Amino acid sequence: MPSGDHLTAADWEAAALDTLLADGPAAVAVQPLARRLGATKGSFYWHFGSRDELLRAALARWEQVATDDVIRSVEAAATDAREKARLLFGWVTASSTEHPGQLRLLAAADDPDVAAALDRVTRRRIDYVAGLLREAGQPPAMAARRATLAYATYLGHAQLAQTTPGLLPATKQGRRELAAELTRILFAG
Repeated sequence: MPSGDHLTAADWEAAALDTLLADGPAAVAVQPLARRLGATKGSFYWHFGSRDELLRAALARWEQVATDDVIRSVEAAATDAREKARLLFGWVTASSTEHPGQLRLLAAADDPDVAAALDRVTRRRIDYVAGLLREAGQPPAMAARRATLAYATYLGHAQLAQTTPGLLPATKQGRRELAAELTRILFAG
């Protein structure tokens, strides 16, 4: 990452996103980020008008990386709806184990910008899974209910990964089996 005056808006966004996911929105502050990046506040204000603008940019980056890019990867990796779902569940459950940032964002849902981003991401993710279920032949109402259950399962998995990880499979094979089982349940008649 460049330092000082050679920073781009994307560099500031990446640093803000790392801080946001590690410590929550209150930790996204200009001066500490500038110190971390070896930059001045002037560099920040070259790219952003305010700290809130940076927070919104970091949240948009999170939406892109944690939702849109994941969906694109799933779409590129498989053609069958069930296989897409199995891949998705495997990837996101592994990610929730390794990167607990989503839980920090959920805990900060009282921040209006965070709440808006969480709402967009939640709806996008549920809509995507519902689309996979509809593609496999489920009626729209059933697909919507099951997609909501799948997302609730993902959030529960993320919570377990942080609070009681011993309850979750410890091996890649175990995690694959868990994702396959969730897929079988959701796609059942």
